[in-house]
Amino acid sequence: MDEKRLLDPGLKVHKGLWDYALKNPQTECLRTSSYSQQGYGCESKLYSLDHGHEKPQDKKKRTSGLATLKKKFIKRRKSNRSADHAKQMRELLSGWDVRDVNALVEEYEGTSALKELSLQASLARPEARTLQKDMADLYEYKYCTDVDLIFQETCFPVHRAILAARCPFFKTLLSSSPEYGAEIIMDINTAGIDMPMFSALLHYLYTGEFGMEDSRFQNVDILVQLSEEFGTPNSLDVDMRGLFDYMCYYDVVLSFSSDSELVEAFGGNQNCLDEELKAHKAVISARSPFFRNLLQRRIRTGEEITDRTLRTPTRIILDESIIPKKYAKVILHCMYTDVVDLSVLHCSPSVGSLSEVQALVAGKPNMTRAEEAMELYHIALFLEFNMLAQGMKF
Repeated sequence: MDEKRLLDPGLKVHKGLWDYALKNPQTECLRTSSYSQQGYGCESKLYSLDHGHEKPQDKKKRTSGLATLKKKFIKRRKSNRSADHAKQMRELLSGWDVRDVNALVEEYEGTSALKELSLQASLARPEARTLQKDMADLYEYKYCTDVDLIFQETCFPVHRAILAARCPFFKTLLSSSPEYGAEIIMDINTAGIDMPMFSALLHYLYTGEFGMEDSRFQNVDILVQLSEEFGTPNSLDVDMRGLFDYMCYYDVVLSFSSDSELVEAFGGNQNCLDEELKAHKAVISARSPFFRNLLQRRIRTGEEITDRTLRTPTRIILDESIIPKKYAKVILHCMYTDVVDLSVLHCSPSVGSLSEVQALVAGKPNMTRAEEAMELYHIALFLEFNMLAQGMKF
């Protein structure tokens, strides 16, 4: 057989393969099927050794199956990308009245405008300080401390209520020295505790996280010894909620009065103590610059010394025309927990305020929940308590 006949187009053999076969006759790179008597007809086939004994029809089925699957995926992607939303809306609104369609359009436009307004307000709004950040500042700047811990000849001014609520060790230790401004010498049995590490431990009790990077805090043995001596505190949120519920070691009470009764209230009417709300100077001064400035002014004027000498809680008189009493519990709850809970406004008739009584006498209807939220928002701005103000966002 000559080369010209073998290169007949009916075989569809690439010339390069044929040249390779001529040069390497010992290599069986091509295998053909049985030929017909008429020569190389249309039944002649070319098989590659790479596919073994795969039949042509099997290869064709496999290829066509993959192609069909690929077309289905492409069709599905195109249908997802190019959904005819206009058609869907026409089908939805085909039976609607024109006025209903206009109302829907106005609703969409109003929702879009509110979304944009909310986004712009969020960008312009300053970041609200969390309970953890304010407690960190409380430990660093020592607002309204009431007890001093002496460790390795170094004084650490702290807050009795915070440590007692967070740590069983300090709860027992501080109960033995109840007087204001007591100095307590620390005797720690755990080995390896130096002054920086002791400060980091106090920072942890205030914030729930260590304030320094120290490899010793990664040592499991030291952590086990500390937990055995000091106890294992709960999370900061849980302990602060417990402090709010039980008000252990409270040192301030909030009284409410109208303008005409301010003089009588400042005179110390003890009959209204049951109506006052207890709190801790440390917490309210840490969360609200308004209360912090008020308490620091009392220290400068000497009023705080009188309260310490008499061992009586400091009384703060609030004008109910500015801060109605019914909101006081919501404000305090947020200061201790970072949670705005409006349900306490109507949980008990005893939390009614003078403004409510005046509203009933004047024949004014009760405030809606939205009106209460707006009034509470303005109170939060007055107290400079951003967490509460941003919590009133609708």
